[in-house]
Amino acid sequence: MVRDLAYFVQDDAGPGPGVLILHSFWGLTSSVKNLADGLADRGYTVLAPDINFGELPESEQDALNHLGDASPDRLASLVISSARLLHERSTEGQIGIVGFGMGGSLGLWASVRLAGLVGAVVSFYGTQQIDFAGSRSSYLIHLAEEDEFITQDEVVFMEATLGLESLPVEVARYPGTRHGFGEPDGDNFDPEAFEGAWIATLAFLAVQLSD
Repeated sequence: MVRDLAYFVQDDAGPGPGVLILHSFWGLTSSVKNLADGLADRGYTVLAPDINFGELPESEQDALNHLGDASPDRLASLVISSARLLHERSTEGQIGIVGFGMGGSLGLWASVRLAGLVGAVVSFYGTQQIDFAGSRSSYLIHLAEEDEFITQDEVVFMEATLGLESLPVEVARYPGTRHGFGEPDGDNFDPEAFEGAWIATLAFLAVQLSD
């Protein structure tokens, strides 16, 4: 079965500010496409590349195995090419990135690697242990209360490195949630927490990507 290599959507009125959606290890699911549709309805031009390269895991362990086998260079190349393509297809100005899990981590990385293109990053339970020097982005980071994939030390280090560059960053934590609380495809989906996080995401993008 051949699956979509990417999902691209924009409002009927034409190009708007660009938003790159980077999915989690669950792949380019219908719920990811629904988020893209909702953003397009708000006037954004949205690209969601399939960074699982056609795979839709049937279980969390399957997803973890696929992620472990993935080539970091291939993932990075796809994110870079997708961001550049979106920038060409959207209105002038920097693009935003919304990422989940591994997609959140890749979005944080891309904000430094593509500092001239990326102006806003929303990361759902994704972290990065990198030097953020050179970034021109603002950040909104949604974290679960309990996360078996992220240590508190990682979060503290990331906040410190962002702070060293005096970058605008807001970190929100959601009581009673676990990693994956923003994804209907997993077992830890928390509709109430995600609704609040998504409302905050929409407000953040509206400010950061306004013309």
